[in-house]
Amino acid sequence: MKFDIITIFPKIFDSYFNESILGRAQKKNLIEIKIHNLRDYATDKHQTVDDTPYGGGAGMVLKIEPIWRCVQFLKSQISNLKFQTNIKSQIPNLKNTRIILFSAKGKKFTQADAQRLSKYENLIMICGRYEGVDERVADNIIDEEFSIGEYVLTGGEIPAMIVVDSVSRLLPEVLGNKESLAEESYSIGSEFMVDSSQTKEEGNSSQFIVHGSQMDENENNSKTNDANKLTNYKLQANKEYPHYT
Repeated sequence: MKFDIITIFPKIFDSYFNESILGRAQKKNLIEIKIHNLRDYATDKHQTVDDTPYGGGAGMVLKIEPIWRCVQFLKSQISNLKFQTNIKSQIPNLKNTRIILFSAKGKKFTQADAQRLSKYENLIMICGRYEGVDERVADNIIDEEFSIGEYVLTGGEIPAMIVVDSVSRLLPEVLGNKESLAEESYSIGSEFMVDSSQTKEEGNSSQFIVHGSQMDENENNSKTNDANKLTNYKLQANKEYPHYT
């Protein structure tokens, strides 16, 4: 799968995407992540990508023109690749591509969305900034609009990281252990909605002090050492905490 992220702060992603699971997945060519600087698609010498909102008001919004140019370029790249790999098809096929905008008024992103998006081949993500994005972008360019929660962020870069992370780990071979994916929190089709608390495997026992009292990990978490008890424990955790991981 390929992720294309459009932003005015491309260096924000370097550390997160180059480490751990996502870093290994890229090295194995399981996923491809490309960051595109929106300013490269501006036409003036100052590389202007924002403007005052129509009708006035505080702050600035990202202009539609550079976003449209960037998205058209990315779509043309996808079309060219499709044509090269399937020369019999003369009509560009973009059905396996999804264009996403992050904004406060978007639909709340869930694990079900991550599962659905993992079926596509290309995700193009537009990261808003300042007071948002020209509304014509939502009306004419994107396929869907997401929010990651009921709070305010300075831009869409963190939501883009969340989508890349949550979708990538659902792809074949990205996670080393398939069982980890099947039983984790909010897994679709899993018996458990919320993963239980974890402790170390029996045999790695250690003691530690909590508020002056000595506690033994195996003794206090012995229910997690038995498979049947662990199943019941997870089911009970889901009843008690249905909305939290």
